[in-house]
Amino acid sequence: MFDLDHWQEIFSSIRQNKLRTFLTGFAVAWGILMLVVLLGSGNGLANGIEYQFRDDAMNSIWVRSGTTSLPHKGLKAGRDLRFTNADYESTRLEIDGVEHITARFYPRGALAVSHGKETGSFDIRSVHPDHQHLEKTIVDQGRFLNQIDVAEFRKVAAIGVEVQKSLFGERRAIGEYIEINGIPFKVVGTFRDAGGIGEEQKIYLPISTSQRIFNGADRIGMFMLTTGALPLEETERMTDEITSALATRHRFDPEDKRAVFIRNINETVQRFVNLMAGIRVFVWIIGIGTILAGVVGVSNIMMIAVKERTKEIGVRKALGATPGSILGLVLQEAVLITAISGYLGLVAGVALVELGARGLPDSDFFVNPGVDLPVAAAATLVLITAGALAGLVPALRAARVQPVEALKDE
Repeated sequence: MFDLDHWQEIFSSIRQNKLRTFLTGFAVAWGILMLVVLLGSGNGLANGIEYQFRDDAMNSIWVRSGTTSLPHKGLKAGRDLRFTNADYESTRLEIDGVEHITARFYPRGALAVSHGKETGSFDIRSVHPDHQHLEKTIVDQGRFLNQIDVAEFRKVAAIGVEVQKSLFGERRAIGEYIEINGIPFKVVGTFRDAGGIGEEQKIYLPISTSQRIFNGADRIGMFMLTTGALPLEETERMTDEITSALATRHRFDPEDKRAVFIRNINETVQRFVNLMAGIRVFVWIIGIGTILAGVVGVSNIMMIAVKERTKEIGVRKALGATPGSILGLVLQEAVLITAISGYLGLVAGVALVELGARGLPDSDFFVNPGVDLPVAAAATLVLITAGALAGLVPALRAARVQPVEALKDE
């Protein structure tokens, strides 16, 4: 491998066939470039899909009430269903697999929020403490709501950082009071949210306090829960059990698709996971197919080179060259052409992906395209293997050349 004479002969052969070598190398470089670009684009799509779920737990189930569309046991269609605290409690206690669960209550009418002379209109959500896990709420200062707040009907609030900026400016909000329709609530925490500014303009109140103050009785607008690491089949079982329990409690047909709306995020995520797996397989098939086309070109050029150098190989063997040295000579040339061409294609592909990442307009569905280091390493391994395979058949043919026959070759 480190025989200087071998390398001199290899470069001499390349110089004598510059165009042929360039075109063959270009085919290999193009194959690697296409593979890298396709993989980078696939990563961009995968990141975009993940970005769509940045605001909500990806292992969650969301349950909303609707209006019945089918008659059931003497009851007419068209009834509006209203969830209550009992629906939340029974789901929390009776459905196996619930990890975190929260309900939401929405106060009716416009609610004025103020602090001193500063006022604003913000979305107010009345929730349980587990809501933090459903919305990926990140506590910035202080704390989020806790179970004691709910149990003791405390007048406390967790506010988004955008609410803090609007009402308090640069001042610290923890321990201060905001007024909601003239009722004071103590700020116990500020939070950020992966969903961005829209989610950071919200105010969270203990659901029990909000129901009592804003005449909510025991009504809730919806409830949602996380399912931990349960497989998709188990989460589907949970949605069926929730539907059945709600149908019994609110007296509607379990087959009524408009009575209750259950969104199993696990199903959506799994569909996208399967889609991305299919895209990755397709990308590798296309990329490797393109590389193989280049490898065939390398193999062909080496076959021609061996044919052209048959007499030379015969002389070598007559002078004592072993089949192994002839084999190594041809393989080294094939690996050299493939490796250099492939490396240039790899660099060009990575550069193209990076330029695309910076130059393309921002999109929520195509985020941070790039090639992972393990993928680049795998592509390099593919290059080396491809080079060896490309030269294997010509090298074996060269190693089998008989000196007497070769010397007769014209």
